[in-house]
Amino acid sequence: MLRAKDVSKSYKNDEGQSIDVLKHCSLEVHQGQIVAIMGSSGSGKSTLLHLLGGIDSPDIGTIHWSETQISAISSNELDALRNRMMGFVFQFHHLLADFTLQDNVSLPLIIGGYDQKKARHQASEFLQDLGLGHRLTHFPKQCSGGEQQRAAIARAFVHQPSIILADEPTGNLDEATSNEVMDVLITRSRQSQTACVLVTHDAEIAKLCDHIYELHEGVLR
Repeated sequence: MLRAKDVSKSYKNDEGQSIDVLKHCSLEVHQGQIVAIMGSSGSGKSTLLHLLGGIDSPDIGTIHWSETQISAISSNELDALRNRMMGFVFQFHHLLADFTLQDNVSLPLIIGGYDQKKARHQASEFLQDLGLGHRLTHFPKQCSGGEQQRAAIARAFVHQPSIILADEPTGNLDEATSNEVMDVLITRSRQSQTACVLVTHDAEIAKLCDHIYELHEGVLR
């Protein structure tokens, strides 16, 4: 479902020196598989996730979504494919403050061409499934951190993507709320047979996944 082969990435620092962030990283994630990527702060975990999501491009190496090598298609084709295949969950929920939870979750569907009424109905069903039926018309600031992150998970899954990329999705939450959110994310991934790549520094969270990769000094093992 998702495959990276021999991927490397470097950046220039303020002095113009090249800093290697990722070195010949390879991984495979199959349908329904949940994979954790662990590593210390600054190890390149988020950079790798951005490459896997087509948000940035590797210097060398290839990334495939299903059978498509994403560097071989145009930016418009990549955007359209990402909207169909990918769902994202970040450390901060990134909900739009002036939109209700229902409207926030509807957006990926509307962008994908759904009728607005149908999109809102599907968003409502997803929010209800995640225990947020009483929050449909509430704005993010009226909800707790856990509720906001569950809404972000609903938004990531609502268009039935093939792959979910999650970057420290519980990083801003207390332990109890973190456990609740992870249960929602993993349960939803398994029920829908959606591949999931989860970046985390928490070993207890990683243990819930099917496979664990460790990123150290730019090398993925």
